[in-house]
Amino acid sequence: MDMSIKSLLPQIQSWLDEDDLTRNFHYTRMLPKHPVKLVLRIKSPLVLAGTDYLAAVFTQLGSHNDFSFLETFEGRELGDGTTIEFPETMPFNLAVTGERLALNLVQHASSIATWTSKHVELAKSKGIKILDTRKTTPGLRSLEKYAVRVGGGFNHRLGQTDTWMVKDNHKSSLGGMKGALKFFEDQGVFYNNIVVEIHSIDELKEAISLGVQHVMLDNFSPEKIKEAVELKKPGMTFEASGGLNLNTIPQYLITGVDALSLGSLTYSAPRVDLSLKFRSV
Repeated sequence: MDMSIKSLLPQIQSWLDEDDLTRNFHYTRMLPKHPVKLVLRIKSPLVLAGTDYLAAVFTQLGSHNDFSFLETFEGRELGDGTTIEFPETMPFNLAVTGERLALNLVQHASSIATWTSKHVELAKSKGIKILDTRKTTPGLRSLEKYAVRVGGGFNHRLGQTDTWMVKDNHKSSLGGMKGALKFFEDQGVFYNNIVVEIHSIDELKEAISLGVQHVMLDNFSPEKIKEAVELKKPGMTFEASGGLNLNTIPQYLITGVDALSLGSLTYSAPRVDLSLKFRSV
């Protein structure tokens, strides 16, 4: 079994538990086991993502199929009408039990990857990275963060402690920006970066005076960002965030900005359309 698929199995089992397969054991036991061929049908243009999750669902249910053929489709742009036929058969009872969960996961991941790719396409001419945020669905962060990467975006951070993020609540509770910086520096994690959320030019000047390298300009207008980048010191990174979308991104492609972060990549991705069909053989 592929190591990446094996790593997903505990989480897959927790999702299978939601279907409560032991509640009606008669139904589970009586499901026919004749072989069927699976066909993944693409019904809207998309960037396909999450096929390892699909493979993990059927693997956890007991399938011994080789799903490695899906690797050639992962991350690819596929058009409406594309069909992907699975080369091996699968017992009907496994296929019908895992179909909805597998499809839900691939649809969710593909929706985020497709949506992310549209933002990345807008920003790539300026070399500006598109980042996600921690505004993810509880229990699905790993899938959603992965889908952003498949779509060409970058992960801001995977959890609270990957990178220290000094936010307003830290400043107000830990003695201002200086006190918050000291709190995180005192954590003693040698390789952790610190990013400071900035809301005004005056705050930016304070951050620079305190030697901050990484700042997030929150809800800055394009005009204010142009003013901010004039203050940028060598080695600093500037991230812009707050209310960005496909319509406004072009206004923020400003020299000196390194990244744009959008929570909407994971919480507002329009749904792509696909289905998983069976054919008896």
